[in-house]
Amino acid sequence: MSTDSTPPLHVAWIIWGLGAVFYLLGFFQRVAPAVMTQELMRDFHINAAALGNLSAFYFYSYVAMQIPTGIIADIWGPRRLLTSGALVAGLGTVIFALAPSILWANLGRLLIGGSVAVAFVGLLKLASAWFPPRQFATVTGMALLFGIVGAVCGGPPLRLLMEFFSWRSIMLAVALVTLGIGTVIWIYVRDKPGDKGYAELVQSKEATGEGNSPRQILFRIAEVLNYRNTWLLFFIPGGIVGCTLTFSGLWGVPFLTSQYHITTAKASTLTSSLLVAWAVGGPVFGWLSDFTGRRKPLYLLACALCLAGWTVIILIPDLPFFLLVALLVGTGFCSGCMVLSFAFAKESMPARLAGTVTGVINMGVMLGPTILQPAVGWVLDRNWQGEMTDGVRVYGLQAYQNGFSLLLAWAALSLVLLLFTKETFCRQQV
Repeated sequence: MSTDSTPPLHVAWIIWGLGAVFYLLGFFQRVAPAVMTQELMRDFHINAAALGNLSAFYFYSYVAMQIPTGIIADIWGPRRLLTSGALVAGLGTVIFALAPSILWANLGRLLIGGSVAVAFVGLLKLASAWFPPRQFATVTGMALLFGIVGAVCGGPPLRLLMEFFSWRSIMLAVALVTLGIGTVIWIYVRDKPGDKGYAELVQSKEATGEGNSPRQILFRIAEVLNYRNTWLLFFIPGGIVGCTLTFSGLWGVPFLTSQYHITTAKASTLTSSLLVAWAVGGPVFGWLSDFTGRRKPLYLLACALCLAGWTVIILIPDLPFFLLVALLVGTGFCSGCMVLSFAFAKESMPARLAGTVTGVINMGVMLGPTILQPAVGWVLDRNWQGEMTDGVRVYGLQAYQNGFSLLLAWAALSLVLLLFTKETFCRQQV
């Protein structure tokens, strides 16, 4: 094969797509507990606080791996990174599926979260190595689509499967698929076109991460923390994403089934609709912000609408069903404003710090569900009135409102903190 020819587009898409399937499985794992809350609580004999902690073990390791992943990616390259991540995720899923106790289940979720955390960085590296620069934004946007498909699969389709199979057998099947993806990635994926005999693209040298030693990265982290917007934009998206993933990823389904007396499948469809609206809102808010040349006003407006939407959903009981659906979809759409955090933060400091500040902000994004999922469970247990069904605790409206008040508090904090951010006018600082 001649090294004078650039890689065909279909080859680039296949290589990138294999990594994207792993990213899809990571999103599936993120939200899967939402439709199996009763089964998990019954099988492990746990309360809401323990269930929230079980779900959050995914986020504990996911957040911890954000910056180390960048360092490992620069040393190993995307092929070894994605393969290792998929194999560890498969092992973690096996442990979770076969767990005899909550301790083993927690370990499984911990391994899953830490391993799938490498997927997005691996995808970015493959995109920059295998696609022309003009297609990078499009390819990166496709990653979000794959992620949301995974999240939707963790909703109604998963619940439908659970009508015929146990959650343990389903998760074992997911483990086998994950291990299979890891094997295929190792066999077929290569870090750059030259490894398959094609001509290197211009940006391939950038994809190798030359000059990004661990020590240099640590120095850059310290530097980005000197900027005020870094600290503010670290906490702000955590409130928005925390509300979205705490509701759709764990506590929304039991809340909707108990308060609106709908089936688990129907409730999971509603929470999946919220996630789809979130995915649509992201690029819309990004385009509007670029078009108007402002970050702060649009972010403030959307954040205020999110707070208003969650307030109505949580505090006003027995909403008409069509209004409930509209509020969930509208609030999910407005939650897409969190994508502005990355451009906002990147523009607040010199361009050479863009990669580092992105990792820091992404840690803040996932901090919300990491804290809120177990915290809401703890409040639910504190307000439990003793009712049980089939060996599982049932929580009343007041318990959910008290627990979800934590979501409203962080969303309100995000809105206040936004007032103190410094507008960049969509211009990169020198």
